[in-house]
Amino acid sequence: MNEQLLRLLFLIQLGSTLFMTGLIWFVQVVHYPLMAGIGRGEFCRYEARHRVLTSWVVGPPMLLELATAALFVWAQPWNLPVWSSWVGLALVGVIWASTVWLQVPCHELLSQEFDAAAQQRLVVTNWVRTIAWSVRAGLLLWLTWGVIR
Repeated sequence: MNEQLLRLLFLIQLGSTLFMTGLIWFVQVVHYPLMAGIGRGEFCRYEARHRVLTSWVVGPPMLLELATAALFVWAQPWNLPVWSSWVGLALVGVIWASTVWLQVPCHELLSQEFDAAAQQRLVVTNWVRTIAWSVRAGLLLWLTWGVIR
């Protein structure tokens, strides 16, 4: 694969991961906890709007992150440690699995009516993604340091 293209794809992976890491920390510390304060009468409309708007913000970077993480398992550029690409892809897998099996079901319950237990479960289970994205960001920054050295 062309060296310039690899560099561009690495930067896309780094950028999408750093973007999502910052966003997930905001969601974890601010956004999800504040959901408990939305009035019950307004909550379903709020949740529905939240799901649509959030999809537009997180969909593209999550897809880019997934594609580039998979690509770097295959390409193995710059003599990076093989394990690092596999760990990075595994972390993406954890993030996607958590999203599909933990957060989406909570949002589906909350779209029908406010449920304090579902909202609390959303906050608690979202730590899986928050930690996975944070570790992934650290890994990619460490790899970036190795590439630019």
